[in-house]
Amino acid sequence: MSVAIIINPISGGAPPGAARTRAELALATAERHGDRAEVFVTERTGHARELAKAAVRRGVRLVLVWGGDGTVNEVASALAFDDVPLGLVPAGSGNGLATELGISRRPEHAIAAALAAEPRPIDVGEIGGRLFVNVAGVGIDAYVAAQFNHEANTKRGLLGYVRFSGRALLTYTPQSYRINVGRAYTSNGNDFSRPGEATLSVQAVIVTIANGPQFGNNARIAPGARFDDGFLDLVVVEETSRLQTLRHVPKLFSGRAERVPGYSAMRIRRAAIECDRAMTFHVDGEPVQGGSCLNVRVHPGALLVLA
Repeated sequence: MSVAIIINPISGGAPPGAARTRAELALATAERHGDRAEVFVTERTGHARELAKAAVRRGVRLVLVWGGDGTVNEVASALAFDDVPLGLVPAGSGNGLATELGISRRPEHAIAAALAAEPRPIDVGEIGGRLFVNVAGVGIDAYVAAQFNHEANTKRGLLGYVRFSGRALLTYTPQSYRINVGRAYTSNGNDFSRPGEATLSVQAVIVTIANGPQFGNNARIAPGARFDDGFLDLVVVEETSRLQTLRHVPKLFSGRAERVPGYSAMRIRRAAIECDRAMTFHVDGEPVQGGSCLNVRVHPGALLVLA
């Protein structure tokens, strides 16, 4: 059985010619491991999902994705609910899933480790009918994702993302949401143990649904989240003032998000997020235009990963 390697040639602001360099390294690493590999290079949004589905139909033993969180999302969405595992070669602006799973940023090490690893199941989240593996949500993070992924943006990579985030902190207007979480558990630090409220009405700058703890680059929005616990963490940050928001942003990068004023978290299996207007949401950093109500749920153990 062969191995499929799907490469995004521009992830992380890669220079021209990166596709050939990445393909040659991937093939050489697989050959040293004794695997027969097929390499595919993405050409457009959605292409990685198509390539992954075709690879599954051909009967590959695993699919490796070399790219950022958006490319990972496409491939993971194609592999969810199947028995073909996903390997990661992180090369994006955030790399939240790969970072949390301890996957090396050195491509040859990440490829070799994936080829030798035993698959492990992780949960998959769903919002508005779209799957995600790390983090999804509405609010300022979805707003930044839409700006960052706009076709007019030529500033890719981490620095480009930071630039858009800084601008959004000055200009973003929080929205009012009604969130029905049904049965939930509120957090006491990282100890989710007490029954939570069934419905929230909030004016929030952040409404994040976290399968994993961080957006990426160690920005830990949900420090207690776990990929394999059968829950999603609903994180809400209500804005007390813009000055307070600006002052406390550094806490997101130091594992102290729960100390941000207006921060609350619940561990959930299902939720419904409502707004008076249509919402832009994101799945693993990829923006999606949704309606005025978004249903959220978790699919326990729905994806196999090699880590």
